[in-house]
Amino acid sequence: MTATAVKLEKSQAEKALSAQAALLNDITKRLALKNSDNGKVSVSKMDKTQHVFYQLAWMTAQQRVAENFIVYAWDASKGTGEMEQKMALTFAAETVSNIRSELAARPAEYELTYQELFSKLFSDEINTFVEAASKMENYEAIVDKIVDLGHFGAYGLSEDHENFRGIFKDFAENVVVPHAEHVHRHDDLIPQEIINGLKDMGCFGLCIPEQFGGIQPDDRPDNISMLVVTEELSRGSLGAAGSLITRPEIMSKALLKGGTEEQKNKWLPLLASGEKFAGIMVTEPNYGSDVAGVSVTAKEVDGGFVINGVKTWCTFAGYANLLLILCRTESDPSLKHRGLSILLAEKPSFDGHEFSYKQDGGGTIQGKAIGTIGYRGMHSYEVSFEDYFVPKENLLGGDAGRGKGFYFQMEGFAGGRIQTAARANGVMQAALEAALRYSQERKVFAKPIYDYTLTKFKIAKMAMIVQATRQYTNYVATLLDNHKGQMEATLVKLYASKIAEWVTREAMQIHGGMGYAEEYPVSRYFVDARVFSIFEGAEEVMALRVVAKDLLDQALAS
Repeated sequence: MTATAVKLEKSQAEKALSAQAALLNDITKRLALKNSDNGKVSVSKMDKTQHVFYQLAWMTAQQRVAENFIVYAWDASKGTGEMEQKMALTFAAETVSNIRSELAARPAEYELTYQELFSKLFSDEINTFVEAASKMENYEAIVDKIVDLGHFGAYGLSEDHENFRGIFKDFAENVVVPHAEHVHRHDDLIPQEIINGLKDMGCFGLCIPEQFGGIQPDDRPDNISMLVVTEELSRGSLGAAGSLITRPEIMSKALLKGGTEEQKNKWLPLLASGEKFAGIMVTEPNYGSDVAGVSVTAKEVDGGFVINGVKTWCTFAGYANLLLILCRTESDPSLKHRGLSILLAEKPSFDGHEFSYKQDGGGTIQGKAIGTIGYRGMHSYEVSFEDYFVPKENLLGGDAGRGKGFYFQMEGFAGGRIQTAARANGVMQAALEAALRYSQERKVFAKPIYDYTLTKFKIAKMAMIVQATRQYTNYVATLLDNHKGQMEATLVKLYASKIAEWVTREAMQIHGGMGYAEEYPVSRYFVDARVFSIFEGAEEVMALRVVAKDLLDQALAS
């Protein structure tokens, strides 16, 4: 590809994406006007056509990932070259095709006419770009270049972050991977060797400022470091390593957002050192993403609160010895989310799939691990409380924080969601590497699977998706570093989680029958990837209640 040709195709891609972005903005404004009352978005109206708003969120995610991929591919500071540029162009063409297809299937539901749709997105110029960039020869060229170069594209990190990545890549390969299959197949606990190793590396202080014993600069957040570490550990094993820093990260951000100075000085150094392991307790049997419906109560008593009720899907709750519990401290049901507070409760650390602990005063906490098809190692528990006492000093934010637990929790969730995208990137990267490796080794009809054009198409597409998702995840991290990007963190979580299922599925398919066998780790990647669209906010709720609603809110405000 000559420099002139690259420049021309980049211009064509930008024009196609720009036209598509303009149309999506028009659609969003029309839907906002149609689904509002008195100048405010009406969720009840949105719920009448949920498919439209789910797809609006999904199309917007694809659009923004593609736009960012073009920017990354032509950023000389990222170390990119012709391969990344070809990947970005082909990915852009796929994105235009996907969105055009959805809109063409039901234009009236998006407040469009066929004439408008075709005049704006099916022009000769856009059609020419899509056809040229979507040619099979492009996919073959991408995957052959990957093999020639020995990598899947530049990570685009600073020298410090690249060095950081190398350290944790080595740790994942040398310490995590040897344990990964055993932990998964036997539903075993995370080996102490992994936990102690990450303690020694300061891993649990990634999101904690240096003044509190962490390794994050005091003067600015550094979400990229957290993403780099998360991705490499998840590449080794999601359940045995990749999610270990999620809970301390969520708890730390809630503390930094709402904790008193005394609470920050007490708890953050303990989290950073790994002396305290965090457990997050928000979800209940009848309330998941609908956090405002939380019903576990915390009744004020002399010296503190007593907690009663049941929490579920509490990851690592057995081993954890410090629990963040979202409770209803106010009895007035009309307060809804404004009646919630966060309590930090201590308990002993337990191994195994069940635990029970009785306080001196008689309060009890009991937990039992929930069996799952993947994401094993940390274990997710259902936990019951009966008059479990927590001292008043452990009310996050003190008296001023009472009734504000929902907002403190949301601060932690934003970090948890972008971290989920990084976890998905790590699992996808592992699946991609496994697929390429197996395709070169396995022969069918007297030649390697790799030599077949369909295999090359799949691997090239997988590589484009992983790189595009990684780069958008990193971009959102820079937004969060500047105290922006709350919606975008949900957007990239939505995209990465959903697309990880396709990538791991295709990696498994390339393995054929052996992909279905536990002998190869690709089966683990597939079942692990399935959890991403469920935890840290279910896919449908993230699309409808967060992304789509925020897009409509912005449209009404503009």
